[in-house]
Amino acid sequence: MDGSNNNLNSKSDNNPPQDQQENLKLQLMKKYNLSSEEFDKIIGNAIKEEQEPEKQIPSPEQPIQEPEKQIPNSEQKKQNVDNLLDDILPDYNKHVSIEVNHIDLTFEVSNEKVDTIKESFIRILRRDSPGKLKIHALNDVSFKIYKGEKVGIIGYNGAGKSTLLRVITGIYPPDKGYVKTNGNISPLLALGAGFDHNSSGRQNIFLNGAVLGYDRKFLESKVDEIIEFSELGEFIDIPIKNYSSGMLAKLGFSIATTVNPDILIIDEVLGVGDVNFRKKSSDKIRSLMDGGTTVLLVSHSIPQIRDICDKAIWINKGSVKEIGEVNEVCDHYLKDAEKASKEQLADIQFR
Repeated sequence: MDGSNNNLNSKSDNNPPQDQQENLKLQLMKKYNLSSEEFDKIIGNAIKEEQEPEKQIPSPEQPIQEPEKQIPNSEQKKQNVDNLLDDILPDYNKHVSIEVNHIDLTFEVSNEKVDTIKESFIRILRRDSPGKLKIHALNDVSFKIYKGEKVGIIGYNGAGKSTLLRVITGIYPPDKGYVKTNGNISPLLALGAGFDHNSSGRQNIFLNGAVLGYDRKFLESKVDEIIEFSELGEFIDIPIKNYSSGMLAKLGFSIATTVNPDILIIDEVLGVGDVNFRKKSSDKIRSLMDGGTTVLLVSHSIPQIRDICDKAIWINKGSVKEIGEVNEVCDHYLKDAEKASKEQLADIQFR
């Protein structure tokens, strides 16, 4: 073995104690399924590259200049590690569940208010079209999420969190960039969206299940399980226009989680139903996580993000502000929130 192991275990004022280093090493080996030798090789190569920058020989006329130091941001660091691991482990990038690559999305909305049909009719006669305001919802967003990771997306109101989820699930096509996903996706975005309110709950199981990509034979084998989990009982055979919002949410959640998806995308829906159902839905989410499902969660509850996720992405004004270990990113977010406006912080739970 080369000297990389000595470098790893050497102590300095900036390095954590040896037992903490060993714990970190074991965590990384487990997370990326590495042997001790593979891990030491990665660290050794990284240290070697850091200590041996490329040397340039100046011409006689050119004075010797100190190389300019470039401090990589968190995304560049993550990309460097990804590239390094991919060189050593050829199948590493095959375990990417979600890849978001330089996504841009802009919406156009009218910036003039028209209150009545009369005003609209007059505008048509005058050929006076209202002005359009461009809103840059997402700006050059890039990241990778690997199989089995539990990633929380945080940010102030209007930051672009829910919009990002809708791009990943294919509801909104991006103006620029692309999204790649590996495996079947179960989106929990707006529970009950797309239901036919004149049809019964039972009929909507088949309608909504088809939208999620389940065939009729599969749904027939699962319908009793879905009904039992939803706790709707005899109400399952009446039109859902008579349902409360909580009943609709229960039915939508039960349909969306009827299978173990490869990727579970959740947008503020873990608090559906009454207390007992909230506990049951949380237990269901955790059972999916334990099965190796990749989870992408948007929540206004920072304690919930800390509890469920191991990684966080902070979105601010449509851009990625920070990516990293969940507690570190949440701590930075909380500190920044001290100077945020009341509108930005509405409904956000910090404690």
